Amino acid sequence: MSKKEVIISGYIPGAIGRIAELHATYYYEHWGFHLFFESKVAMELSEFLRRFNDEQDGFWVASLEESIVGSIAIDGMDRESKGAHLRWFIVATAYQGQGIGKILIEEAVEFSRKKKFGRVYLWTFSGLDPARHLYEEFGFKLCEQREGSQWGRTVTEQRFELIL
Repeated sequence: MSKKEVIISGYIPGAIGRIAELHATYYYEHWGFHLFFESKVAMELSEFLRRFNDEQDGFWVASLEESIVGSIAIDGMDRESKGAHLRWFIVATAYQGQGIGKILIEEAVEFSRKKKFGRVYLWTFSGLDPARHLYEEFGFKLCEQREGSQWGRTVTEQRFELIL
């Protein structure tokens, strides 16, 4: 897949619903997450976009043929105390492994560098190996691991951090 086929943009109408759908479908099929998780994604993403401030926040969708196939965000609200928070990273299953995830992470990391954030962190959980590989490729390091249920069921939560 060439970068020319993928269009990276900011918010477009329908993004909240489509990103919630991508998360809900993937995490239901692979991890058995249900309504709690889908509603958490939709609610938190909606809240983020309502308070979006382009001086501190970044939001990108990847589209192919006018359909959103991926997303990523940088939530800079707590950037000075905790660092910038990388969130809502997803690529539709049919398009995984084709470089879209790499393009999205590149956008988020470059944005964070331009804004001179000292660090970027993310929460994920054990078992998402393709995403972990991408995070590590960009220099993120695993810095915390614990059992938790913020996802709607108990998993081994992992916090990765990139020092810029």
